[in-house]
Amino acid sequence: MRYFEAAQLPAIVRVPSKEYHHIARAMDMGAEGLMLPMVSTAEEARQIVHAMKYHPAGGRGVALQVAHDRYRPGAVPDKFAVANNRSTLFCQIETAAGVENADEIASIEGVDALWVGHFDLSVSLGIPGEFDHPEFKRAIDRTIAACRNHGKALGRLVPTVELGVELYRAGFDFICYSGDVWVLHNALAEAITRLREGVQAKRS
Repeated sequence: MRYFEAAQLPAIVRVPSKEYHHIARAMDMGAEGLMLPMVSTAEEARQIVHAMKYHPAGGRGVALQVAHDRYRPGAVPDKFAVANNRSTLFCQIETAAGVENADEIASIEGVDALWVGHFDLSVSLGIPGEFDHPEFKRAIDRTIAACRNHGKALGRLVPTVELGVELYRAGFDFICYSGDVWVLHNALAEAITRLREGVQAKRS
């Protein structure tokens, strides 16, 4: 968190559960955004908002002049307003129930974005890893519609640039490209393949 603060970059933290102590601790440490896994109902989303927002938007316990406000003094109402305004909530849609309730989840004030957890969602739908399956595509279309209906952002992790562009055109506007481990794996796999092909071509 301090590295991100020093670099003046907003930090989005994926907390391990929907429990209050995980949510509030991340916010007190200075997270600007939170990602919550397996959000399946509107009531769960409301409870998350309540835990991460200060009065009057929520019921988060007060911790001022700590990491999240850079240890600086100031009027309490002003600090509440600033903290509430800058905190962003991503509800991860990773279950069939989450898709079913996506429109209601997206309608809640304080929910800023839905995030499709594609692998977990495919498992919940009974089609693990089948991202071209009609049922999975219907779930994605329903989630896109929910975000459009309520003016909320929609995000997803993508393994390739091509898929990122395709999803952006379909309605996703928060694209996370791969991850450090997978990028390294793909780069090594491509390099080793090319080396082997080059060596074999020379032998022949």
